[in-house]
Amino acid sequence: MSKEVAEVVLGVDKLLPVEYVKVKALKPDLRKVNLIVRVVKVWDPRVVYSRRDRSEHRVAEALVGDETGCVLLNLWDDQIDTFSTDEVFKIRNGYTKLFRGFLRLNLGRYGEAKKVDREVGEVDTENNLSKKFYESSSFWTTPYRRRRRRY
Repeated sequence: MSKEVAEVVLGVDKLLPVEYVKVKALKPDLRKVNLIVRVVKVWDPRVVYSRRDRSEHRVAEALVGDETGCVLLNLWDDQIDTFSTDEVFKIRNGYTKLFRGFLRLNLGRYGEAKKVDREVGEVDTENNLSKKFYESSSFWTTPYRRRRRRY
């Protein structure tokens, strides 16, 4: 991880340094990812239904990046309304996953995105990490995995 930008966050009992990484350092299955990115584009939301409780959710994708590259960020429900083109966000506690073999950045339940007044250079859209196909070698990520029974 690069230590180009560091911020001190007040922890429970001590001060914890937060390291911000560049987009080019992202790879599959990372956790606790901290980035400062500019939004290049936000696509229109679509409606999906939860498998658990059949509730309706809105999902959209945003292309975000910095001067080293860009990646697709998944946005859910209220997050969609906060993101718009050419704004700079500080993403904390994000994680990366593969979706159909392509890299995605997610905020999840514990991640957060805050708008900041910081300048990010021109986004390198030529180095789009979400266009690179990754071979998954893990048994659990195969499409033929055995499902658990629900009782």
